[in-house]
Amino acid sequence: MHHGKTKHYGAQELAPGRQPSHQRFPLTHLPYGAFAVEDQQHLCVAIGAHLLDLHACASSGLLPPTLTEACQAPTLNLLMSQGRQAWALLRKTITTLLHADVKPQQKEKAEAALHSIAGSTLQKPVHIPNYTDFYASIHHATRVGQLFRPDQPLLPNYKHIPIGYHGRASSIVVSGEPIIRPIGQTRPPAEEVEPDFLPTKKLDYELELALYIGQPSAQGTPIPISSAADHLFGVSLLNDWSARDIQSWEYQPLGPFLAKNFATSISPWVTPMSALEPFRGPAESRPATDPKPLPYLYFAADQKAGGINVELEVLLLTEAMKANRLQPFPLSESKAQDLYWTPAQLIAHHTSNGCNLQVGDVLATGTISGPAEASAGCLLELTRNGTRPILLPTGETRAFLEDGDEIILRGSCKLSGHPRIGLGECRATILPAHT
Repeated sequence: MHHGKTKHYGAQELAPGRQPSHQRFPLTHLPYGAFAVEDQQHLCVAIGAHLLDLHACASSGLLPPTLTEACQAPTLNLLMSQGRQAWALLRKTITTLLHADVKPQQKEKAEAALHSIAGSTLQKPVHIPNYTDFYASIHHATRVGQLFRPDQPLLPNYKHIPIGYHGRASSIVVSGEPIIRPIGQTRPPAEEVEPDFLPTKKLDYELELALYIGQPSAQGTPIPISSAADHLFGVSLLNDWSARDIQSWEYQPLGPFLAKNFATSISPWVTPMSALEPFRGPAESRPATDPKPLPYLYFAADQKAGGINVELEVLLLTEAMKANRLQPFPLSESKAQDLYWTPAQLIAHHTSNGCNLQVGDVLATGTISGPAEASAGCLLELTRNGTRPILLPTGETRAFLEDGDEIILRGSCKLSGHPRIGLGECRATILPAHT
């Protein structure tokens, strides 16, 4: 496979000023990924419109010997398991390599390891042993509750406990892989006795963030919230596909099952927590009437700086829009800082009963919605369960997703005085069901 090379890779040459906002990969970002090299998978970091092959860097002696094996592995799991000192050492080494004033001999070797992102096939960079999906947006939970329980939209446990369920790690796919419309049982009309078994008519997306666990925990030993953030390696965009009609028929009494586990899309880029440090901020402010979290879920420093200020957007591209060469249609915008529960609280709660976390585990935030209806992170909210279809520029309408539709998730962080960083994209096209 051919990869375009660049001859100059200093900080100025690769500055992402011309890059789309969702794909801003400055020297302060350096997200991790993986790409195909013939029949192998190599780890990499993104810089501007390029990626740096970490496997090649390790082979040519550009990286510390203690990191060689981890950087020649096909996934990030070995690097994750080496801990925060190893993460910091690799990041410092790469930053030095990509500076314009690097030594000529090192510069030549690094140039040989640079490839165009556009000419590369990106792959899933982490082996994910386990996947847990939370429900951390109170705005999402309230609006969904209003649709199905108008008398009691928010159940009494929500403000006391981070709600979640265990998803299916085996069906997590990297951005770009198509999603096949699932088939399942759906709730029959009142006059029907038997349920239908047909392709879902209410296929939906969910805008989420994936939190990658970089350090494990021992079974039987809860992670204190004061150290929970130390277990986080990085963040990616995540789309938890949902079949709403299948979900409404199956979810009682044990919760989501086949309506969720058929596919989850994840971004190919993992933004390290160190790159997000400037963009950390307070947890969402809770009304004085809300209960204070129990002690195992409360840490003053986490309330002060445990949120992540990531701006998110969802876009839709239909087949008709592609045929007419139209730009993707923006469906909504929201912010991760509006989540009711912080990443540290999710980790502390997940392990509070002694459940162990493994390196590479993904904890998803759940749908990220803001207080305004226009900031809803799924079609279930935006269309009021299909009763208010969205009008598109082509004259088409959408209550839920149709075959051929492509959903695109984007995320970015911006703050005065700091280079803007983009989390890339998480996108997938819907294919017809296998009937």
